[in-house]
Amino acid sequence: MNKKTLVIGASTKPNRYSNMAMQKLTNYNHDTVAFGMRPGEEYGVTIDTELKPYKVLDTVTLYLNPTRQKEYYNYIVSLKPKRVIFNPGTENPEFYAILEENNIEVEVACTLVMLSTNQY
Repeated sequence: MNKKTLVIGASTKPNRYSNMAMQKLTNYNHDTVAFGMRPGEEYGVTIDTELKPYKVLDTVTLYLNPTRQKEYYNYIVSLKPKRVIFNPGTENPEFYAILEENNIEVEVACTLVMLSTNQY
């Protein structure tokens, strides 16, 4: 099943986990969009540097530390994704509560592992 996914904290650097996630998401045929601090393109995915009103998102997968997430709380909630994945290092109980109040599922997991083990 194709689950449109927004990668927040996307990077063109191949050693970054966000980059590996974009590659794996596209390999598994998930529609993938990305937001990062620097523009670029990887695996056919354009990394946007401006926040866009993406439509019909299943998942947002985070690669930002909790302090940097704060400025994106309202934006992510406004997208109304089904779930937000907090990858290792992004755990944020404050944001979990906001998401749950808005009926958005919270998963504290690794996108790469979830894809590799068919749990995505």
